[in-house]
Amino acid sequence: MANHKSAEKRHRQSETRRVHNKYYARTTRNAVRTLRALSEKDAATAMLPKVSAMLDKLAKINVIHKNKAANLKSSLALHVNKLTA
Repeated sequence: MANHKSAEKRHRQSETRRVHNKYYARTTRNAVRTLRALSEKDAATAMLPKVSAMLDKLAKINVIHKNKAANLKSSLALHVNKLTA
């Protein structure tokens, strides 16, 4: 248990940030999963920029590593490009 006021505040801040990061990371993972499940090229092409932006934002605030975001974006782009119309 925290013994100082500053430690109590840091604990509250950490918990708030953890819940916030968890929400956005889960939302992005679901979006990636949805994009991978798409089989029509038009829908996937329209969704790719939105998912890429979500990944970039997570990398920017250090929820995920920037290389992980780059790898995910690359694999998603390959998936979308392989789809036939």
